[in-house]
Amino acid sequence: MEENEVVRALGALAQPLRLQVFRALVVVGEAGLTPSAIQEGLGVPAATLSFHLKELVAAGLVTQERAGRHLVYRAAYARMNALLGYLTDNCCQGSACAVPAQAASCAC
Repeated sequence: MEENEVVRALGALAQPLRLQVFRALVVVGEAGLTPSAIQEGLGVPAATLSFHLKELVAAGLVTQERAGRHLVYRAAYARMNALLGYLTDNCCQGSACAVPAQAASCAC
């Protein structure tokens, strides 16, 4: 992943509603969500949601597919993984990273 793509993706996620939308799409998995389902879940107006979905699609973090009369949005997992890989590349200079005791006991 190129640096300018990383900056665009992080910029897209740097807005609270877009981050909420992206996380909602990650949670539902490959099934994705229609805009109306996202609206209902997050309680946002259609025009506002449309703008933010467009930004996430432009950043490559979300895909859009037509299913009959509906649009279905899905998290772009390959792109998300590439972003995470870029951010953690060369982590701890190639050594195993120490996990703080607090995080090690997390049952997430």
